[in-house]
Amino acid sequence: MAQITLKSLAHSYASHPVGPEDYAIREMDHVWQQGGAYALLGPSGCGKSTLLNIISGLLTPSDGQVMFDDQVVNELPPEARNIAQVFQFPVVYDTMTVYDNLAFPLRNVGTPETKVRERVSEVAAILDLASLLKRKARNLTADEKQKVSMGRGLVRDDVSAILFDEPLTVIDPQLKWKLRRKLKEIHERFNITMIYVTHDQLEASTFADKIAVMYEGQVVQFGTPRELFETPAHTFVGYFIGSPGMNFIEIARTDGGARAGTVDLSLPPAMLDVLHQTRSRNLKLGIRPEFVEITDAPGGDTYEVKIEMTQDLGTYRIVSFTFAGETLRARVAEGQPQPERIAHVRFPETQLNLYIDEFRVEVGK
Repeated sequence: MAQITLKSLAHSYASHPVGPEDYAIREMDHVWQQGGAYALLGPSGCGKSTLLNIISGLLTPSDGQVMFDDQVVNELPPEARNIAQVFQFPVVYDTMTVYDNLAFPLRNVGTPETKVRERVSEVAAILDLASLLKRKARNLTADEKQKVSMGRGLVRDDVSAILFDEPLTVIDPQLKWKLRRKLKEIHERFNITMIYVTHDQLEASTFADKIAVMYEGQVVQFGTPRELFETPAHTFVGYFIGSPGMNFIEIARTDGGARAGTVDLSLPPAMLDVLHQTRSRNLKLGIRPEFVEITDAPGGDTYEVKIEMTQDLGTYRIVSFTFAGETLRARVAEGQPQPERIAHVRFPETQLNLYIDEFRVEVGK
C-alpha cells in the first residue's frame, strides 16, 4: 500500500506543446493518501483516464513526478509498481475457470498453492463468486466477468493501490448499486488505496470519501461530496454536480452596486466590497436550485420573474423561470404552492456564491 503523490505533473500528446491547450493534463500537484477511497470525476475528454494510466505506468508523463511514498516511479513499468487496474471492459481469460482467473496473478509471482487457495476462496466469497469457481469464464454474464476482473485486482495482498477506470459502464443499471456497495465493503475491509474513475456523480459520491473533479486537464476541486455540492470551487463543479446543476447569473459592477442584465441586484455589503476590488469582468453569482425561494407575493428582497416551464418529478418539481434574460431553475418541494405565470423569487444571501474568473471567492461576513 502506498501514498501516491503527483508533483508538478503534466502530460501532452503533442511533440512540441506550446500552450496549456496542448496538454491533456495541465501542471498539477496532488496527493492520494494511503488507504483512501477516491473518485476521479469529470466528463469525457477531461483527462481522467490519462491521469490514471500515468499513475499505473501505462503512460510516462511529459513533465513532473509520480511518487509512491517517497519513491519516484516514473521509470518503473506497471508490473514493478504493484498496481492493480480494472478497466471499463472486463479483462478475463475466457478459456480458464473463474478459479484459475483469480489465481493467475498469484501464480504469476510464485505464490505457494496453499496461499493461492486461501486468497482465491476469500476474494470469491467477498464478490459472491464462490458458486462459480469451476465455471469457464466465457460462460459468465457481463457483470460476473467484471466481478472476476475486480477479483484479479484484489487477490494480491501486496498491491499499492487499485485503479478502476469506469468499471461499471457495461453493467446492467440494476446491478450497479450492488457492485458499488460491494466495492465500498472491500475497501473498508482491506484498507487499500482505491481510485475510481467515472463520469457519473452518483457513482463517485456513493463510492468515494473524497472526489477530485477534473475539467480541461485540471483538478478544479478536491473534496467530500457535501463540499462539492455546498461550496463548488469552480463554476464547472457547480454545473456538473447536482440535478439540476447550479444556477449562474452573469453580473456587472455599477457605481452603486451590481447588476444582472437590466436588473439592479441587492447584494450583501461584503460581496459588493469584493466585486469592487477586482478588475476582472468575468463575474458570476451561483446558487443551487434547492435554495431558490419562489412565491406569488412580492417582498423587499424578491425579484419578479416569468415562469417558463414546470417539470413534475413526483416528490419535487423543477420550475424554470426567466431572470435578467437568463433561464434559471428552482427546486420546489411536493405540496408547496407555486404561481403559474408570474412569480417572485428570492436568493438567500447565505446561499449565494461569488465567482471571479470561474473560481469561487470567499466572501467575509
